Amino acid sequence: MMLVLLVMIAIIAAGCTNNNSGPKATNETKEKPTETVVPVDNAQAGAKEAPALAALVKDGKLPKLEERMPVAADIKIEEVVDEIGQYGGEWKMPWNGPSDKWGIGQPTEEALFRFNKEGNKVEPNVAKGYEVNADSTVFTIHLREGMKWSDGVPFTTEDVIFYWEHMLKKETFGKKVYDAYYSVDPVTGDRALAEVKKVDDYTFTVTHKYPSVQFLERVAIDNKWFFAPKHFHETILPELVGDAKTLEITKAWGYEDPKVFLVETGYYDWLHKEIPTLRAWMPTTDPNSDQFVMERNPYFWKTDADGKQLPYIDRIVATKIQDPSQKVLGTLAGDYNLVVFGANDFTVLKENEKKGDYRIIPWTQPAWSSAGIQLNQTTPDPNLRKLFQDIRFREALSIGVNRVEISEIVTNGLGEPIQASVPEGVMGYQEGWKDQWTEFNQERANQILDELGLTKRDKDNFRMNADGSELTLTIIESSTDTAAFLELLKKYFEDMGLKTNLKVVDGGTHFDMKYANQIPITTENISVANVAFRPDALVPLRVITPWFGHYGLYTQSGGKEGVKPEGDVALILEYWDKIKASKTQEEIEKYSNEIIKLHMKNQWVIGYAGPTPMLITASNNIHNIPSDMIWADEYRSLGQGHPSQFFIKQ
Repeated sequence: MMLVLLVMIAIIAAGCTNNNSGPKATNETKEKPTETVVPVDNAQAGAKEAPALAALVKDGKLPKLEERMPVAADIKIEEVVDEIGQYGGEWKMPWNGPSDKWGIGQPTEEALFRFNKEGNKVEPNVAKGYEVNADSTVFTIHLREGMKWSDGVPFTTEDVIFYWEHMLKKETFGKKVYDAYYSVDPVTGDRALAEVKKVDDYTFTVTHKYPSVQFLERVAIDNKWFFAPKHFHETILPELVGDAKTLEITKAWGYEDPKVFLVETGYYDWLHKEIPTLRAWMPTTDPNSDQFVMERNPYFWKTDADGKQLPYIDRIVATKIQDPSQKVLGTLAGDYNLVVFGANDFTVLKENEKKGDYRIIPWTQPAWSSAGIQLNQTTPDPNLRKLFQDIRFREALSIGVNRVEISEIVTNGLGEPIQASVPEGVMGYQEGWKDQWTEFNQERANQILDELGLTKRDKDNFRMNADGSELTLTIIESSTDTAAFLELLKKYFEDMGLKTNLKVVDGGTHFDMKYANQIPITTENISVANVAFRPDALVPLRVITPWFGHYGLYTQSGGKEGVKPEGDVALILEYWDKIKASKTQEEIEKYSNEIIKLHMKNQWVIGYAGPTPMLITASNNIHNIPSDMIWADEYRSLGQGHPSQFFIKQ
């Protein structure tokens, strides 16, 4: 195990030279950024576009390149990592199917604003630039003139306003208006919804009642696609075509429920070939088929510094797998050429690296742990809820497990035997947190459980609730990836007399159960680069993170549904409102740290092994994949590497 660890450290040291510090919040740029202007050059036939597209132009089946791109001054120039690339080839990946929507969605996403490489501020992407007034209440956002959807229809502020008025505010795709669009009165705590208005075809404003210092960062996380193809959605929304017509279209698409249909088309649009996109690749097959294929978007609005239209890679081919082992075996066999793995697969991948003709590129994570659990604080069972909300019970579950064994078996020794906590170098790091409740002591754990009144035993010697009813801890997962960890956890829990059931459901079912508050315990990890940027995992603003369950629904519904937060959970929300109302970055950092301290105090998330890197496994002929990156949901994971500039060297 030590040899494996040393090899891993060597890889990280070689590949992540500037990645020892996590992202820190900074004030956003107040002036509209300028971009290098590289005119599209068609002097050489086909030199600036993929050969297949050049052939379509030659045959009169596609407009010329300069007619497909934004005006020269508004083309987005994407920096390449190592070198100007070549056109051609396929990005071949394993895929779990439509339940793994984000496996395709994140790396292909094109947000209005995206985070820079360091993760400490945003930069224009779909947007060309912006200006912000002195008190951060008015944001003027500029789009790219001449930019088009994948079907050639112009992309304008009409697509932004339509999305805002007819989709987001009307909640047609199942989401409440995102927190980013609310500003908070620093005195009264009053929340006010922003106003979004068109200025001209390529300019719009977002006006807040109160200062919103981090509005662009929050949009870059909450609502990355602050737009939608109006010309598509206006043909399906019941508000515009009537309920009967929407139902008819719903059934024609193969759905029964219009609400489900509108979520699929309004939120998960990248899976459907009928919906125009701004992404580098557009779907061409049914996501339910054995292979999901996305081909290059002929109207993609980015070039490299030489004026070559991106993307370089022709298509993405995602092959559906039935078992996680197929992912590893397919990579070793060369069936897949760009795949992401967790550290648990490091040993077999490293042993076969040369033979498989690939390389392993580790990206660090701001994760709190690599093996841990979340206890739903609002779980419906009253006995379980009482236990889960008792800090003593959480301490017992923590000290009753041997972390050294978990580290060795589950992470190959790569994850330290520590508590779930903010890693050193990441905003919110607290000295000593990683050692909280980490010493293995089952005698003390059993003593705590007895003190909680769990002294009665059933015929199998499992503990019962204080009222004599059955006590069972049920851990529900969406895959078998955590099987080794959970079998160990089950052993330790049952050694303490806590009957433990392990249940695996498909990803879609797990998602639905989480939203219905039916997940008592799960292993979902916490990975947050900056709570002020991405509060969802730590602040109960909506139904998304298992530990706070329906506290999030209460906030999301304005108190109409869910469970009212109390105590320290309510205090977290108070601190979040203070962050929202802050006028300076110093205030934001102060209250962000207070939220982290409450998590340290309560340990709602229990970790048994420290964070490990994500492993980007790439065939040696795939180039321009950065090595010194942070893998975080906020930055869209692999998408932070800007895959449109990846290329396959012929």
